[in-house]
Amino acid sequence: MVKVLVAYHSRTGNTAKMAEAVASGVRSAGAEAFLKKVENVTNDDLIASDGIIIGSPTYYGLMSAEVKKVFDGSAEIRGQLENKVGAAFTSSASADGGNQTTLLSVLQAMLIHAMIVVGDPMDSGGHYGAIAVGSPEAECRETCKMLGERVARLAKRLAPG
Repeated sequence: MVKVLVAYHSRTGNTAKMAEAVASGVRSAGAEAFLKKVENVTNDDLIASDGIIIGSPTYYGLMSAEVKKVFDGSAEIRGQLENKVGAAFTSSASADGGNQTTLLSVLQAMLIHAMIVVGDPMDSGGHYGAIAVGSPEAECRETCKMLGERVARLAKRLAPG
């Protein structure tokens, strides 16, 4: 079965709510979803996954230090994430808080690993991934679910064997 890691960092609980919706989407597409806080993610988790979806709060228009730590540690496995499907989601306190650039910072790290990245399937304003301003409302949670489904479906197509 295709495995998709949904890893997130959340201080207020908003990004965690988004992660749960993303994981729900992964499962609804018939894949295994592994929901983990980023501080518990290992390089082995990254290697074992067919898809990787990362959630971060928006901090100064960038991913949080906790999320960046995962990518910094992944330098040891460079080349082993090639062709895995990746996506990102973020939450912030305001609409103009740097959401887009936060998503791009996560996707940029994935591209350095030669991953295949996907954006927001609903084009609900995130373009590069799912975005919540404050607590994720029903429409945002649906976007998160669809993002999880999209990654799972594509990972199924690309998974070896």
